[in-house]
Amino acid sequence: MKTRLIGIALFTLTLGAVLYYPSLNARHLIEQTGNTIEPVPVTRKPIVDVVFVLDTTGSMSGLIDAAKEKIWSIATTMSSAQPTPEIRIGLVGYRDRGDAYVTRIVNLSSDLDSVYAALMDFQADGGGDGPESVNKALYDAVHQMAWSQADQAYQVIFLVGDAPPHMDYQGEVQYPAILASAAEKGIVVNTIQCGNMADTVPPWTQIASLGRGSYFQVEQAGSAVAMSTPYDEEIATLSAKLDETRLYYGTAAEKEKMSAKVAATAKLHEGASMASRAGRGAFNSGEAGKDNFLGENELVDAVASGSVKLDELDKDALPEALKPMAPEAQVAYVAELAKERKELNIRVRELADARSDFMNKKVEEAGGARDSLDQKLYDTVSRQAEVAGLVYEDGPAY
Repeated sequence: MKTRLIGIALFTLTLGAVLYYPSLNARHLIEQTGNTIEPVPVTRKPIVDVVFVLDTTGSMSGLIDAAKEKIWSIATTMSSAQPTPEIRIGLVGYRDRGDAYVTRIVNLSSDLDSVYAALMDFQADGGGDGPESVNKALYDAVHQMAWSQADQAYQVIFLVGDAPPHMDYQGEVQYPAILASAAEKGIVVNTIQCGNMADTVPPWTQIASLGRGSYFQVEQAGSAVAMSTPYDEEIATLSAKLDETRLYYGTAAEKEKMSAKVAATAKLHEGASMASRAGRGAFNSGEAGKDNFLGENELVDAVASGSVKLDELDKDALPEALKPMAPEAQVAYVAELAKERKELNIRVRELADARSDFMNKKVEEAGGARDSLDQKLYDTVSRQAEVAGLVYEDGPAY
């Protein structure tokens, strides 16, 4: 009896540690060795958390349009490290007091489709008086985002704008204090100045210095490499077909969450450019793009991996498409989708490689892209991410 009581006590202590110390629960498993309880690191991908803090006032229309074209190549660039990281992106759009909004937040997520769909709604408007609400935007980026608690993570903010911050708003937390909080959280803050407004240089430079980051300047529209390729249309078409192979299972709430993702995917297929859709297809075809492509509770992948058995799912948990089918027909249908997905993935990967080679050759023929936004982002990320054990060697994706 005494032995049993001791065992129950140890179990209770272990469970309590997991439940009442969330950071321990998120970062470690608990292993009991003899009479001691030791934390064991969870083996998982390193994390890259990147938040773009974007001035969305009227003068920034070119940069915002460029961001809508470049988000997939940026994600591809950031995912090209070894070991392959999980990419999460967040957005803070900002204007100023008196505009339609001061800040608009899109939280960090590996569901880049939904992040992109939100970015599509960002339009340049407002502003006009010079300084903007940079302090509020930085505060929200540092304090309102769901930054990862993983041990191996590169966490970074890119502040992108053309005008200096308002420093005359009474009671507002200003950037020196905000950047001190960022440093405590392990977040690096870089600044990208669009255009050449002289008043922006000193605060942008100081923000980067206090944020342990880098400052660089680009043209007003961003100086990003932009081109179409002969492979874009087929990649975009096949990527849409791949999306049609997804089936989501689970509770009503879980399926509702994935319905929102499917709606975001449909929105980008309808409204994004061909080149952007091709960039998404190329990203999704790589290892790092799997999370974005699948989302959560995707049945075809779950069955193929053996983590879910069709005959063990309640009927209510099944995707709507499977509910009218007999069990044998369900198995056959899922198997057919898995086969189709594999074949499509192979073709998209081939086309994505050819697309990448085409763009790299064009950039080389043009004399390189040393002054482009693409190269400057790559240089910054590859240098800073070393502290998280990430190694970049292949250069930027375009």
